[in-house]
Amino acid sequence: MDALHEKQQALEDTLRGLGSVAVAFSSGVDSTFLLHTAHRVLKDNVIAVTLTSASFPEREHKEARDFCAREGIRQIIVASDELSVPGFRENPKNRCYLCKKALFSDILKVAEENGIAFVAEGSNVDDLGDYRPGLQAISELGIKSPLRAAGLAKAEIRALSKEQGLPTWDKPSFACLASRFVYGEPISEEKLRMVGQAEQLLIDLGFTQLRVRIHGMMARIEVLPSAFEKLLDETVRSTICTRLKALGFTYVTMDLQGYRTGSMNEVLSPDTSEGTRSGVPC
Repeated sequence: MDALHEKQQALEDTLRGLGSVAVAFSSGVDSTFLLHTAHRVLKDNVIAVTLTSASFPEREHKEARDFCAREGIRQIIVASDELSVPGFRENPKNRCYLCKKALFSDILKVAEENGIAFVAEGSNVDDLGDYRPGLQAISELGIKSPLRAAGLAKAEIRALSKEQGLPTWDKPSFACLASRFVYGEPISEEKLRMVGQAEQLLIDLGFTQLRVRIHGMMARIEVLPSAFEKLLDETVRSTICTRLKALGFTYVTMDLQGYRTGSMNEVLSPDTSEGTRSGVPC
C-alpha cells in the first residue's frame, strides 16, 4: 500500500497547488473520490459542478446531490442539453469530443463566476487505453485531470475509496447513455429514455455491471458472464422481454461476450485519429 499512498499524496499535492477548483461531479467512482479528496485538502475552495441532462439517469443526479449534502460540499447544478450541441444528434465518431467541449466550456464559466481558479475532472490512467476523443477536448480547454497526473488507475481509486469509507468504492462503472448508440445512429431523447429505463429495470432485477446497447430498435444486453444464468432464468428473461418491448424495443438480445467497456468502439479501425484506442479482445 506504500506505493498507493504515495499516489494519494501526489494527488493531494497537485490539488493543493491549484488553490481552488471546480470538480465536474457525476457521482461516479472517480469523480466522487476526486471531489472527496479535493474537499479534504482545499475545504471551502472547492465546488462541485453537476450537469443534468437526458444522457444521465435521475438516480445518478440524486446520488450526486445526496453526497454533496452529506459532505457539506457546495454544489452547483447546471441544466445542460447535449442534444442541442451542433453535430451531437448525428452521433459521429467524435461525438464525445463535441459534447465535452460544450459541457466543460459551461463548467469553466461557472468556475469563473464563482472565483474558482481551475476546473478538474475525474479521468484515470485506464481511460488512456480506449478511444476517448473527449480527452482531446479536456486538454484543449485546459481542464485539469489530477487522478491521471497522480498515475491512479481504477482499481487503485476503488481501493483508496474503500479505505476512506466512500460509498462508491464498489459502485459499477457508468458512462453517459449516449455511449449505448452505434456511431452514426441518430440520438434522440426518446431513445435515451428507452435505454435509461431498460437499464434501470435490470438494476431493479438485481444486475450490477451492465449495459443496454441500442441498434435501431433492437436492445443488446451486456451483463457479466457470472450473471448469464440469472439473465436466462425463465421468469427474469420473460420479464425483461415484456418490459423492454413495452418501452419500444422490437427485439431483445443477449451479448454472449458479456459486459465490457467501450464495446461500441470495436467497429472502429485501429488508426482512428480523433482519439486514442486499443484493440478489444473477443
